[in-house]
Amino acid sequence: MQGNHRVRRETVVWLGAVGLALSASVGAVADADLTPLVDARHDEAVALASDLFDYAELGYLETRSAERLAGYLEGNGFSVERAVAGIPTAFVAQRGRGGAVIGILAEFDALPGLSQAPVPRRQPVVPDAPGQACGHHLFGSASATAAVVIADWLERTGTPGTVRLYGTPAEEGGSGKVYLTRAGLFDDVDIVLHWHPSDRNIASPESSNGNKSGRFTFRGIAAHAAASPHRGRSALDGVEAMNYMANLMREHMPSTARLHYVITDGGRAPNIVPERAEVYYYVRHPAPDMVEALFERVVAAAEGAALGTGTRMSYEVMHGNFPLLRNDVLAEVIHGHLERLGGVEYDEAEMEFATTLRKSLFGSLRPLTSTTEIEPFEFRQKMGSTDVGDVSWNVPTAGFGTATWVPGTPAHSWQAVAAGGMSIGHKGMMLAAKVLAETARSLYTDAELIAKAKAEFAERRGPVFVYEPLLGAREPPLDYRK
Repeated sequence: MQGNHRVRRETVVWLGAVGLALSASVGAVADADLTPLVDARHDEAVALASDLFDYAELGYLETRSAERLAGYLEGNGFSVERAVAGIPTAFVAQRGRGGAVIGILAEFDALPGLSQAPVPRRQPVVPDAPGQACGHHLFGSASATAAVVIADWLERTGTPGTVRLYGTPAEEGGSGKVYLTRAGLFDDVDIVLHWHPSDRNIASPESSNGNKSGRFTFRGIAAHAAASPHRGRSALDGVEAMNYMANLMREHMPSTARLHYVITDGGRAPNIVPERAEVYYYVRHPAPDMVEALFERVVAAAEGAALGTGTRMSYEVMHGNFPLLRNDVLAEVIHGHLERLGGVEYDEAEMEFATTLRKSLFGSLRPLTSTTEIEPFEFRQKMGSTDVGDVSWNVPTAGFGTATWVPGTPAHSWQAVAAGGMSIGHKGMMLAAKVLAETARSLYTDAELIAKAKAEFAERRGPVFVYEPLLGAREPPLDYRK
């Protein structure tokens, strides 16, 4: 990959005067609070989230979830374009006219094998079925609720502006937003806002790891493993040889890199030399260039493994995400609103639920009352990855998290599903909708904020950047969860 992809390492220093201006802007809109309008939609927001929770559909298979969200927006005056970017469950909903175009992201896919009732003990609704273990049902509902409130406010006040809700499927390993970005669906957007469920309230500027994944398939020759093993060539040997070499790589990778895999097919029976085997790899690093370089080393290991075991290897790039490109101007606006609105406070029943659920968690746990607090405003480097990264390299983007889970709850766990399916999750969701609505209004009413966010975006991205998706030209893997 060429140098135009390289993450700029310079720290952009924004003068204190900028921070003071942002604080003043946040304070100025506090007198005309949108939060009652969000509160008025509490019941329909919870109903929407509950439906997405119950559907719990996997990436690119979210037919009911996408239609539920799109139908809700249509019922509130949005025009909706379905099946965008060649993805049946992706959509774009728009309302308003003129002015700045502010996009809001909405996710809704679930994770496999994490079905869970909204109770504080492990209790699958359907064993081995999917569950909303990353809270995307809350994500989709809060974003849609905020979009409707913002559009109503724009219309009622006559404020020029367009709000655009992006229904983005398959965030979990499917890179849905990358295909929307590649299709140019963000080209005319001024600002993009997003949020994510969490066990805390946080709006700090942040970056993440870039990520590229691939399925490596080895093909050998089947034979009787006892009577004629010499006639066979084991595809599983190819997988194991590749994994051995990839594990040796770990000593010689940057400390910020991550490499993980699962064997998805190891053969069918021990007495048959495996004719086919497959391993699925993820490669992560904060710089897109390094993601590409490490992935190519993994490919080289696979090629060497095939050569050494007398097998044939092919691979398919499954997804690729850029790291998040931070935007401190937008982050500070969001943080100001989050601080003003405050955190999430549990009632007696919720405290009892949280206390019981905490017995299943491990490690050093923050107090349950920490949900009422707002995390300090400071840059954070996340080790995970998200397809929001690609959006953030094409339009100024910022997000935040609210306490939808019991403190100490990891994402992708049954505990996250449990809290996200009841009032603890719903409280965090409504807070997120309020922060989104207030942030959007700050931007619509202060063109200088948008100009500053764009200036920072241009500086951080650099003057010679040309967007080339890490997943290349491949089509969306619509069957990757089947």
